[in-house]
Amino acid sequence: MPALFQPFKLKDVTLRNRIAVPPMCQYQAVDGRINDWHLSHYASMARGGAGLVIVEATAVAPEGRITPGCAGIWSEELAQAFAPVVRAIKAAGSVPGIQIGHAGRKASANLPWEGDDHIAEDDARGWQTIAPSAIAYGAGLPKLPRAMTLDDIARVRQNFVDAALRAREAGFEWLELHFAHGYLAQSFFSAHSNQRDDIYGGSAENRGRFLLETLKAVREVWPENLPLTVRFGVLEYDGRDEQTLLESIGLVARFKTAGMDMISVSVGFTIPGTSIPWGPAFLGPVAERVRREAGVPVSSAWGFGTPEIAERVVKEQQLDVVMVGRAHLANPHWAYFAAKELGVERASWTLPAPYAHWLERY
Repeated sequence: MPALFQPFKLKDVTLRNRIAVPPMCQYQAVDGRINDWHLSHYASMARGGAGLVIVEATAVAPEGRITPGCAGIWSEELAQAFAPVVRAIKAAGSVPGIQIGHAGRKASANLPWEGDDHIAEDDARGWQTIAPSAIAYGAGLPKLPRAMTLDDIARVRQNFVDAALRAREAGFEWLELHFAHGYLAQSFFSAHSNQRDDIYGGSAENRGRFLLETLKAVREVWPENLPLTVRFGVLEYDGRDEQTLLESIGLVARFKTAGMDMISVSVGFTIPGTSIPWGPAFLGPVAERVRREAGVPVSSAWGFGTPEIAERVVKEQQLDVVMVGRAHLANPHWAYFAAKELGVERASWTLPAPYAHWLERY
């Protein structure tokens, strides 16, 4: 059996294979509430045979949405809307996961196909953004955020805790904290966006404090037998890669001590204009180093969407789980396709039994 199709166990959760559908924002929610689009989308992802399906970045507070179309889980009503999605994912044999986060200074943006920039100041659809320091991202996101007070930090940390509780009540079995991509948590860790002079700024230890405190607070309420994972940008590709990676690995090791079960290795995206070396599996060696030096299971996305590459990075132990995003949008049955390509006997049985029955019968 190819390494990609061997089960993966983390805490009391077992994935039927090493393939995961990562969070991919759909921008179809209304005031944070998901709807029939999300049910259809996530059900199709799960029916395709992936071991894990992680629901898109879901805001822990209204001002934490990237756009007005982003999903939210800041109330019981919003959380209840996820229950049918969870049931649909489980019915197809996948593990239901959710990513929760706060967009920070990148919030209050237009939908990607409507500009992918900040909503104009005089547009009632927009809102005040917050960040560790009053520094704008720049480029198409020029809005100046309000620097967070200590009360703001405590409030947002509690927002994450409350969101985790609601996610569990909705039935999710895998929780990912979004600490990447230039959003609020990542902007605390990055010296580009954090110029605070209190205990949340300055040294790498201080810049990582909000992330670590939030993780610890969530770990206290998230069931110990279920995976708690983090997506984190360990590099910026800003010319200071080795220093940033060393600091990131140090923080990941502290995450592990605090109860994190797995890290999803990504890019910081904290500043515009960096030279990211996009290409097949470009984060594979980086993830392997994090895995080895921090001693934690790892996953990653970006460039793993061909069966041969996905198989190789698992077989060579660069990744424990492969996040396959855009390839799943093009082919929701990517796991079946990969099984056929890798020579899995009776590849159709990577699919739910009703599909496998008809594919095998004729």
